[in-house]
Amino acid sequence: MEMTEARFVSVSQRRLVRVRRGLIQTLIVGLVVVLVAWLCLSVRSALAAKGIQFSFGYLWTAANLSLSEGWTVAFDGLRPVVEPFSSSDTNAEALVAGLSNSLKVAIAAIVFSTVFGTLVGIGRLSGNWLVRNLSFGLVECVRNTPLLIQIVFWYFAVVLKFPPANAASHWLGSLIASQAGVFLPGLTVVDDAQPIAWLLVIGAAASLLAAFLLRRRAAGLWLCVASVIAVVASVWLGFPVSVDLPVSTRFGATGGIALTPEFTAILLAIVVNSSAYVAEIVRGAIDAMPRGQWEAASALGLSRSSTLRDIILPQVFRVVLPSLGNRYISLTKDTSLGIAIGYPDLFNVYGTVSNQTGRNLEGVLIVILTYLILSWAISAGINIVIRRVNTLGGAR
Repeated sequence: MEMTEARFVSVSQRRLVRVRRGLIQTLIVGLVVVLVAWLCLSVRSALAAKGIQFSFGYLWTAANLSLSEGWTVAFDGLRPVVEPFSSSDTNAEALVAGLSNSLKVAIAAIVFSTVFGTLVGIGRLSGNWLVRNLSFGLVECVRNTPLLIQIVFWYFAVVLKFPPANAASHWLGSLIASQAGVFLPGLTVVDDAQPIAWLLVIGAAASLLAAFLLRRRAAGLWLCVASVIAVVASVWLGFPVSVDLPVSTRFGATGGIALTPEFTAILLAIVVNSSAYVAEIVRGAIDAMPRGQWEAASALGLSRSSTLRDIILPQVFRVVLPSLGNRYISLTKDTSLGIAIGYPDLFNVYGTVSNQTGRNLEGVLIVILTYLILSWAISAGINIVIRRVNTLGGAR
């Protein structure tokens, strides 16, 4: 009886604590909302006193500016259409084009800096003296130099020093580099492809996605086999996608994937810069692994590379995911430095639009909110991957 009363008192106390915490949090949120509302009203009143209206109506007027690259979203009725930006588009579509350019750099940099940074981090612990010290020198040089200077270096000292278009360099047979940009092999859609070939390709992609999401290894293996069979059948029927190789011309190159000099420079700068930080994250995590795991693997006859690939790195990536998430967020915000070399990222486009319309405050609010949403999206994606990896690790 006494235990029941004590348990009842304990439950009541916990409930009282939760209610008190909820009230305190509600009060804090309310105060923040009131403070922000007061700030916004004060700014609006100050602008109105100077004859300046606070409005976002300028977003729907013609931009009358040109961008060297960028895709935007237009509406054909209610159907959204992705198309290249043109000067007759609105200011809102110009900002969308700038956002697409920022995302293009950020996504590519996340992929390449993760791969390259991991290799450099492993190189920092290599038994080879040359590899270890080259990796150390790269990391120290990059981490102790401002990113803005690195962007300027890659643009003016590397990319703009490429040969002219009529004497472009050819690397690996199908990679063309000149002052007009870098051209890579790409993929193109075959116009006369059969619908069933498309269905097989889509089915193969869906099977791979399901194999990744499923927790059962046997089912995932069968889905991978089904995916391979679907791809082979699609090739036999006429694969709907073909390789598009760039062809050098007098004024540059045509075909393939074209990277402008500005995009190439900022991508190289951010990838190299972020790789140095990723390398230190990976090196620290590998160092933190118990030495007993290396010794046990050696006692079992595993080589150093097998130990690293099969035992150490799977554990390392479970540990470093939160740190990598922070690095990805910083990397995405670093894309705003593209304004230094004229790359039309979101911040650069905002500057041009605000200069033309005089809507600096409204524009900077849009830019801040956009980067805030991007950071939240990356954080949420990393949290999903962490939960997924922890679930798989716990199941095993």
